[in-house]
Amino acid sequence: MQFIRTWVMKFAVAFRGLGISLRDQSSLQVHAVAAITVLTLAAYLQFDWWRWAVLVLAITVVIAAELMNTAIERLVRVLHAQRHPEIGDALDTAASAVLVTAIGATVVGVIVLL
Repeated sequence: MQFIRTWVMKFAVAFRGLGISLRDQSSLQVHAVAAITVLTLAAYLQFDWWRWAVLVLAITVVIAAELMNTAIERLVRVLHAQRHPEIGDALDTAASAVLVTAIGATVVGVIVLL
């Protein structure tokens, strides 16, 4: 029983983090709206299962990258509140990871729509 309770708590904490990020991060909100729009279009166009799989994977990668970027930003704010060029570079690099995944997901979406 303890095993199940532990896993329930892990999921609860993870969903809490997702909720906090959705509430506080405008970039994640934009990604969420884009994802809902794309999935709605896929439903309207009655995509095959493999197109759904590709879209969901692309969306998941972007959302995961955005969540990691958010976690890094939050940690930096707490651990090193002063500005530092190296930390700025690290934050910019994390943000670029989100950019790369979003561009890739957009390309995948266009290919899937063709």
